Order: sequence, then structure tokens, then C-alpha cells
Amino acid sequence: MDVRIVALIVAALAGATMAVQGTLNSALGKAVGLWEMTLIVHVIGAAIAAVLVFLFKMGTLDLAKWATAPWYTYLGGALSLLIIYAVARSIPKIGVAPATTAIVFCQILTAGLIDHFGLFGLQRVSFSWYRAVGVVLMAVGAWLILFRSN
Repeated sequence: MDVRIVALIVAALAGATMAVQGTLNSALGKAVGLWEMTLIVHVIGAAIAAVLVFLFKMGTLDLAKWATAPWYTYLGGALSLLIIYAVARSIPKIGVAPATTAIVFCQILTAGLIDHFGLFGLQRVSFSWYRAVGVVLMAVGAWLILFRSN
């Protein structure tokens, strides 16, 4: 099977998982509080990652490599806090589909900018007019889902 198709399937699975995760996190946030939910989710994720790395030897523990990564690459954990909090806060107010639509639209727009400018050390991928039309079509779709659902 083509590597790109496998990557798209994995990405689609991540998207579906994000919708379920946001829903579950929202429910947990209602029960225990949003910041408490954020802490619980990260502790559980860190525990599972520790088990995978230390017990199942997934990945390497080459600490020397950690020092070579640019400082900004370590901001993912902080961004994860913001993402989980924001998703759990928005879903109960507007619903899973509208929240996910807004998330995906902004995610694609931001990804296009990162590609176009080659930010964070990534290879530049020009923002062609095809991509611009795709973003406009997504914006129209997002508007229909977000504001014309009732």
C-alpha cells in the first residue's frame, strides 16, 4: 500500500480520536472541573508514555539528543494543555461537530501557513491557488456547520 495512503488513514484515525477525546474530556471536565480534567488527562497520558518507553523500550532514552532539539519544540506540552482545556470548554457550549469544525478549519489554515513559510525547520510547501480554494471551501463549510445548523 502507498505510504501516503497509510499516512492519511493514520491521520484520519487521529481526527476521529480527537472528536471522541474532546467529548470524553468535556464529560470529565463537567464532573471534576476543567483544569482538574486537564491535569488528570495529562497524568494518565504521561503514565502510559512512561510505560511504553521504560517497560516496552519503545523509543530511545538517549538524553543527549534531548539537548539538541530547538527550545521551541518543547512547547508542545504547554500547547497540549491549552488544546485540551479549550476543546473541553467549547464542546458543551456549541456541540462536538461545530467545535470540531472550528478546530479543523483553524488547524488547516495554520498548517498551510506553516507549510508556506517553512516554519519550525520544515520544508516549504507553497500555498498554491488550489490550496487557497480548498481553504475558502472549508471556510464556507465551516460557516454552514457553525451558523446554519439550526
